[in-house]
Amino acid sequence: MTLQRPFSQLEWFQTPEAVRQYILALEQAVHDMGHRVEAHEKRIEKLELQSRKNSRNSSKPPSSDPPFSKKKRKQKKSPRKKGGQEGHEPHQQQMLDPDYRHLLMPKRCGCGNTEFDPDRMQPVYVHQRIELPRIRMQVRHFILHQCDCPGCGKTVKATLPGSVVAGYGPRFSALVSELSGNKGMSRKDVQQLIASCFGISIATGTIQKIIDRASEALLPVYSRIGRIARRYWCNHIDETSWFNQNDLHWLWAMVNDSVAFYRIDRHRSKEAFNRLVDDWDGILISDGYGLYRKWVNRQTCLAHLIRKADALTESKKSDQRRFGAVVAGWLRQLVHFAKEPPDPVQWSEFYKFFLLTMSLWEPDKTDAGRLARQIIREIDNLWLFLDHQGIEPTNNRAERALRYGVLWRKRSLGTQSEKGKRWVERILSFKETCRLKGKATFPILVDCINSYFRNSTPDLSWI
Repeated sequence: MTLQRPFSQLEWFQTPEAVRQYILALEQAVHDMGHRVEAHEKRIEKLELQSRKNSRNSSKPPSSDPPFSKKKRKQKKSPRKKGGQEGHEPHQQQMLDPDYRHLLMPKRCGCGNTEFDPDRMQPVYVHQRIELPRIRMQVRHFILHQCDCPGCGKTVKATLPGSVVAGYGPRFSALVSELSGNKGMSRKDVQQLIASCFGISIATGTIQKIIDRASEALLPVYSRIGRIARRYWCNHIDETSWFNQNDLHWLWAMVNDSVAFYRIDRHRSKEAFNRLVDDWDGILISDGYGLYRKWVNRQTCLAHLIRKADALTESKKSDQRRFGAVVAGWLRQLVHFAKEPPDPVQWSEFYKFFLLTMSLWEPDKTDAGRLARQIIREIDNLWLFLDHQGIEPTNNRAERALRYGVLWRKRSLGTQSEKGKRWVERILSFKETCRLKGKATFPILVDCINSYFRNSTPDLSWI
C-alpha cells in the first residue's frame, strides 16, 4: 500500500524534525499493517475455500458432507401421474414352482345358484403365496469309539473324517461369512441373529474361527481374481486409507469390468503400487496422484478436474469464477465425447479453444493458474478414451469399488490383525467380483467352504 502525502516537498522540510520522524513511523506502521491485512485476507480466503469443500467440488467422499448443507433437489412438475405409466413394460412377480396346489372352486353365484358343472371349470387366476418354512437345523452326532488292540494292547481311538472336523457345516459357515463379510454385520450382531432365527447359542470366538476358515477357503478365488486383474488390458486403480491396530495402512483397488482385486498395504508408495500390479503393463485409469502420472498409457480421471473447476466457480474473484465455469464446461464436453465422439470439425474447435484457455492462464499464480498448469501437464492423458474403445473418461469405477471398504473402515475402525487384513482383501474381492459377474455370493461361498473341508479346489470357472 502506497500513501501519497497531501503536501509539497518544501512543506515537508519546513516541518519540525520530531514531527517528521513521527509521520515516518506512522507511514511505516501503515505499510506494515497493509501487508498484514493482505496476508490475513489471503489466509481467510484459503480457509473459506476449505470450508466450502464438499464431495461436489473436491475429492472428499459424499459421507463427509454435513447434512444441513445438502441442497434440496427441485422437483420438476410433470403432467404425468405418479407410479407406472400406461403402456409401460410390466414387472410381475416371478411364478415359482409350488410345493402344494390348492384348487378353489366357486361356491355361490349372485343369483343364488350353488351347483356348477365340474367339466366346465377353467382356471382363471393363480394366487401365489410365499412363506419361510420353519427352520430346523440338521444336527449330527459323530460318536467316536475306542478299543484296546489285541495285538499290542494299545488303546486305539476313532478319528473324524476330514470333511466333518469343523463343528459347523459348509452352509452354516457360508451364512456366517455372508453376514459378517458381504453384509458387514459385527460378530455380536451375527451371534444375536443366529440365536434369534435358529435358536443356536454360538460364541463370538467361534464365529471368528468360522470366518478364519472362510478366509482360507476363499484364497483360491482371491488368487484367481488377482491373476485375471494383472492380465487385463485396462484397469481402474485407486486407494483409500485403512487402519490396522490404529496404524495407518492403505486399501488399494484394481478394478475392471470383469473382476475387482483388493490389497491392503502399509504404504502408499511406488513399492506398494508395484506389489499391487506386479508385472501388469496395461492401460491405467486413475486420478492425478503423482505416483500414477509416471505410467506410460494412462487416462486421467476427468471427474477430479471437473470438481476442481467447480470449486473455482465459488471464488470471490470474478475472473477465477469465469475461468472455473469455462474449464468445467470444456471438461464436461470432453466427457460427453465418450458417448458421442466428435467429428473432425468439432474436435478441432474444441482442441483449439481448450488449449488457448489453458495457455492464457498458465502463468497465473492463483488456484486458477495451478489448475491450468495441472491440465497442461496431463494434456496427453485427457482423451486417451477417444483412441481406445472401452476406456472410461473417469475413475468412478474404482471409487465405487472402494466405497464398501470405506464403509467397513468407518463401521469397524479397520482391522486388528494380519489375518483380519487378509479376510478383508479376500471378501471384498469376492463380493465385488460377484457383483460384476451378476453372481449370487452364497452358493459360491458354500462351494468354496465345502471344497476347503474336502481339501480340494473349488469351482473357479465362474470368474
